[in-house]
Amino acid sequence: MASAAIAMSSASRTLLLFCPFKTSLSFRKIPKLPSSINTACFCCCSCSTQLQSQFQTSRRRDVVEILQQRGLLESITSSTIHDAVSPGPVKVYCGFDPTAESLHLGNLLGLIVLSWFQRCGHHAVALIGGATARIGDPSGKSLERPQLDVDTLRKNSDGIRDTIYKILLSNSENFSILNNYDWWKEVRLLDFLRNVGRYARVGTMMAKESVKKRLESEQGMSYTEFTYQLLQGYDFLRLFEKEGVSVQIGGSDQWGNITAGTELIRKILQVEGAFGLTFPLLLKSDGTKFGKSEEGAVWLSSSMLSPYKFYQYFFSVPDADVVRFLKILTFLELEEIGELEREMGRPGYVPNSVQRRLAEEVTRFVHGEEGLSEAIKATQALRPGAEAKLDWQTIEGIAEDVPSCSLAYNEVLNLSLVDLSVSAGLLESKSAARRLLKQGGLYLNNSRVDGENKRIEAEDIVDGKVILLSAGKKNKVLVRIS
Repeated sequence: MASAAIAMSSASRTLLLFCPFKTSLSFRKIPKLPSSINTACFCCCSCSTQLQSQFQTSRRRDVVEILQQRGLLESITSSTIHDAVSPGPVKVYCGFDPTAESLHLGNLLGLIVLSWFQRCGHHAVALIGGATARIGDPSGKSLERPQLDVDTLRKNSDGIRDTIYKILLSNSENFSILNNYDWWKEVRLLDFLRNVGRYARVGTMMAKESVKKRLESEQGMSYTEFTYQLLQGYDFLRLFEKEGVSVQIGGSDQWGNITAGTELIRKILQVEGAFGLTFPLLLKSDGTKFGKSEEGAVWLSSSMLSPYKFYQYFFSVPDADVVRFLKILTFLELEEIGELEREMGRPGYVPNSVQRRLAEEVTRFVHGEEGLSEAIKATQALRPGAEAKLDWQTIEGIAEDVPSCSLAYNEVLNLSLVDLSVSAGLLESKSAARRLLKQGGLYLNNSRVDGENKRIEAEDIVDGKVILLSAGKKNKVLVRIS
């Protein structure tokens, strides 16, 4: 693959950007978008005048520069993207394949970058891959993705659409949600090969990093997966031509798919003005990418992961990562983040104070004020020794996140706390329970119990439905009363 290097210097770093085209490109300023665009989609922007008005009041902040300053910029197809986004509002899109019922933390970066474009007066387009998910993106995967049936894809699409809608709406009404199955279902294979396929060079496609890695592996790559980059490239072509979308964003593993689109636009439409932008992948502490199938996935949907558990994840981020996460996962000003970082090094700093701020900001962005309130309430109430009184709703909020068991009312009433701790599985033996009692580490509904003669009374059963047992600060068991 022939490559042309483009260097872009700034005060913070220098980016080396690579364009995989065999011919040199001279990008020009994109033409002004038409005042009305026929968009058969889920759209929250009522008219182009509203979009123009919002952009004029956005202080014309350079969104690309903001992304670079915050560590959210990996590569761009051309440095002239600055000139393209500065004069007026543009449309930018990011794709989300519905391969699971919920988006995960890795997808969050795409929503954050879209949100930065919104906040700078541009129009965000979220593209649900109802068609491309039937193929499966090989990028970053060592094995071919399992095929999903139509009903599962439809259910997954509905789930992630709801999440995207709630998150983007929290910024402004300047966004649209599309599904690429709406146009792919009308495409005929022979027409596609004749009108699009003949512009795709096999050598260029095979040189893409995602393809090369798979071809070198023992498993290899199917023809179906090989065509994925062409399908995504056509999505960009279609959105550019029909919807006026001029910028595609994605994780760094999407570089080959994104440039496939800019190349098709240049060859088929014979115009310039299509840009690609990638951001770094969000990595776990072991250096692997957050995904939907790997252990430790952090889901964005409250039906898959409670706001409380989501909040706790960020509250537990190591000190070494918390400042970086504040920059890329929140919208706090860099000056404020710098002050928080300095606080961490001052005498008297309360551990995890900055983590608490991170958890609050990210939870609010994903789950809204209501979800954040639920998470904070559960965090405070479920802390052993907390003064806040437990209620059934608060306990149910963490029911999926702690071990639980069911016992009959008559089995529990008048049972000793020592026996209940063993029966519920909190502790392995009565001797361990007694030992913990003497150490002051056994809690009943967050209240420390000191005497081993304590027996369960009717008022100990919260709202007549549940009992929360705790051994120390972290080990808990929920006892449901049947």
